[in-house]
Amino acid sequence: MNQRSALLQAAGTLLLVIFGNVLYALAVKLFLLPAGLVTGGTTGIALAINHIGGVPISMFVLAFNILMLAAGFVLLGKQFALTTIVSTFTYPLALEFFDRILGELVITKDILLCTLFSGLGIGLALGIVIRAGASTGGMDIPPLVLNKYFKIPVSVSLYVFDFCILLAQSFYNPPEKVLYGVLLVMVYTIVLDKLMLMGATKTEVKIISHKSEEIREAILHQLDRGVTILSGESGYLRQDTHVLLSVISNRELPRVEKIIHKIDPESFMVVGRVSEVRGRGFSMSKKYR
Repeated sequence: MNQRSALLQAAGTLLLVIFGNVLYALAVKLFLLPAGLVTGGTTGIALAINHIGGVPISMFVLAFNILMLAAGFVLLGKQFALTTIVSTFTYPLALEFFDRILGELVITKDILLCTLFSGLGIGLALGIVIRAGASTGGMDIPPLVLNKYFKIPVSVSLYVFDFCILLAQSFYNPPEKVLYGVLLVMVYTIVLDKLMLMGATKTEVKIISHKSEEIREAILHQLDRGVTILSGESGYLRQDTHVLLSVISNRELPRVEKIIHKIDPESFMVVGRVSEVRGRGFSMSKKYR
């Protein structure tokens, strides 16, 4: 049963990686290329090479991805290469497929709409692939190599590489196109960040009350949420007190507030957003004793 679950999980991951790369190729074909937008990453390099030497974009992306895959295998190890190999081939092949099937199809000529929908599609695609635990390959690999050997933060080197790629395209594009390219990179970066946190955010509640035992019982039995009791000391009177800590879903917050205020209207409550929660009741199933 465990082996079957592992196979199903691996198959699901593979399908997500393929879907993410196909979505990436579709966004590039339908919105980025028709508008002549500039962008970063491997696609940005391919656009520059295509302008200079006429090399087909999908062909260059495939060759560059294979080269980066080989470098990743040597410098980052076999495990990294295995998680990247699907993206290495799927994206350029999907791009070539859509180029042949869709031909000169243009959905809109509005450059702002093309910028926004390119960014939305690319951001969603990258988020799907990364959340599946894989890499899109290509220009993702040099920052990882620099991080491993020189401890340069991945985000810093990614931004530097993207800036250089945009700069290279600025020599043959009007300034307005370059500005739209910057907007495109910003949009897909924001979408990617939002997608990485989607579904993972929870609400942390800390409660200080002289009726902490009643509140603890209410959270445990009425909400079926765990509670951790922390020892504290009041700052003014220096009296020992209990601090209740509980992590709940965002939708449960109004109900928690009503329960706590009903038990102790004078309770002190601190509410905060946490980006990720792992453990029993969240990433693992509950166990009751």
